[in-house]
Amino acid sequence: MSIWEQETFYALQDIIIIGAGFTGLWTALYLRQLFPSKKITVVERGVTPAGASLRNAGFACFGSATEILADIDSMGSEKALQLVSMRFEGLRIIQKILAAAPIDFTICKGYELLADEQKLARLSVLNEWLYLITGSPDTFTLADDKIESFGFGGISHLIENRFEGSLHSGKLLNSLWQLAVRTGVQFLFATEIKEVDERSNRVRLVTQNGPDLYATQIVYCTNAFSAQLLPQVDLVPARGQILLTAPVPDLKFNGTFHCEEGYYYFRNMGDRILLGGARNTSFQTEYTLDAFPTLPIQQALERFLSTVVLPGQQPQIEQRWAGIMAMGNEKMPIVEQLTTRSFCALRLGGMGVALAPVVGRTVAELMRKG
Repeated sequence: MSIWEQETFYALQDIIIIGAGFTGLWTALYLRQLFPSKKITVVERGVTPAGASLRNAGFACFGSATEILADIDSMGSEKALQLVSMRFEGLRIIQKILAAAPIDFTICKGYELLADEQKLARLSVLNEWLYLITGSPDTFTLADDKIESFGFGGISHLIENRFEGSLHSGKLLNSLWQLAVRTGVQFLFATEIKEVDERSNRVRLVTQNGPDLYATQIVYCTNAFSAQLLPQVDLVPARGQILLTAPVPDLKFNGTFHCEEGYYYFRNMGDRILLGGARNTSFQTEYTLDAFPTLPIQQALERFLSTVVLPGQQPQIEQRWAGIMAMGNEKMPIVEQLTTRSFCALRLGGMGVALAPVVGRTVAELMRKG
């Protein structure tokens, strides 16, 4: 190495954050606020962030009604509502901090498609619980009158949420990166960490192609890919697949939409349809780190597209892609101190857009106290 490299990019850092996705960037921004003079570097294994941050659907959401109800049944009301509160707060942080940034954030309303009335009986109780979070007595309302105008097929009810919307994930990530750079945060891309060696006075991070990196403290923000460095953590990678149609003439709907407890989700991008999900049709095959589309899931998405979203139509598919999320035995993110010098902020469960601002702030505060 040259003396210039030794004294900048590869100098001993106060804090190294592993992962330059949403969680890593929000963590870097909050750490900079708490530690204005510390050397902070974000390390990313990809040329661009390689997890789910650039491969999601661009939803600014905090959970559909049936998903929240399912979480209440499985996690209990206290934890489930805490999770909703974190997501809701995260969206507010994005709107506050990036209000002037070009991230295409719009509150276009969110909707959920229901095939039967089974969950409607609990809607009023759910709204009562959510009042302390959203400040509204009717977070979720029936909007059956819009079913025909939207042109959907095979559904009986439509639930509307006026607090949700969409954004451009790439522009959001780029805006966060620019903010971090302006505060003096350093970045190393295409740098994969293969091993972490924690010692009494510092941490050594062994890279794939060298040279190694050194820090006083580290934060794991690699979400689904953390299992390789932290095998003891309760975390399972899960693939989310998406397709994007060609322009659809006279597209009738505008907004973000969920179906089947959020396992199907779609939105319009102008006059095109972005549709993702169907993981519930083949759970086991989708627990993987392989970020590429597969025929069975893509066929399930196309069936949903031609029967529910655009009944009887088969629009041309322009793009297909996949991203890797992090799941576990429960949905709450993992934010904790692992050792004297290492911390983690992981397992965002496919809700990284909304959760990352709160998770990043939480791990930064944990490091301040530690």
